[in-house]
Amino acid sequence: MKVKDKEFEVYITEAEIAEVVERLAARINADYAGKHPLICPVLTGSFLFVADLVRHLKMECEVEFVKYTSYEGMHSTGKVQAVLPFPASVKGRDVIVVEDIIDTGISMNYMLRELAKLEPASVKVCSLLLKPGCFRGGFEVDYVGKEIGDDFIVGYGLDYDGEGRMLKEIYRVNR
Repeated sequence: MKVKDKEFEVYITEAEIAEVVERLAARINADYAGKHPLICPVLTGSFLFVADLVRHLKMECEVEFVKYTSYEGMHSTGKVQAVLPFPASVKGRDVIVVEDIIDTGISMNYMLRELAKLEPASVKVCSLLLKPGCFRGGFEVDYVGKEIGDDFIVGYGLDYDGEGRMLKEIYRVNR
């Protein structure tokens, strides 16, 4: 599989992704039974993941997208920019921030500091993928779908310089 100038190979199949999403939804259903959380997916990468995730949730919830960015091409710039910040309506709400992937955690640290200023009742972080070898900490990832190595990946919402998001599976760059 070629995306732009890079060759990729299948890394996580569509079936594996579905199993991970169902498992995460089951945990969230147990933790939020009888509650009405506000789901805040981080655009653009999490849009496919959150669509699948909320279809498995058994409680009423609302979805408010946010967008913070620090990437250019295949690398983080280290500087986070708020493109679409958290809405003021998070005040007093149980908030679940949904991310496609957390690698260093720099962007999420920034987002969580901004979110705290808006006084939510509680905050949990849900990420489809986590790169523990890159993660610098500073916050808890409450719901982790799958831990992965430090491979560059594409598909299922994840992109390479704007391309490859629509792929049903997740691919990693050929080594």
